[in-house]
Amino acid sequence: MKCPTCNETLLISDKNGIEIDYCPKCRGIWLDRGELDKIIDRSAEHYSRKENYDRDVNQYGHKDNDAGYYKKNPHYKKKSFLGDIFDF
Repeated sequence: MKCPTCNETLLISDKNGIEIDYCPKCRGIWLDRGELDKIIDRSAEHYSRKENYDRDVNQYGHKDNDAGYYKKNPHYKKKSFLGDIFDF
């Protein structure tokens, strides 16, 4: 399949049972029908467990008291566990 943006051949990556089509040239990510719903369902399931939420707060730095730091440093981007899915 070709990338709708740059016409490059899309590559497929399987992340946690979800096939993600991505373009190596423009780095666009393309999801088939139902794949976004799977990602949303898995993230809701992941964060429904308190131990996962607490671990991710410590690992990725999502704390309410960090808001001032991010305002002072606009180029710093918060990390998310979803980055583990899109790590190519």
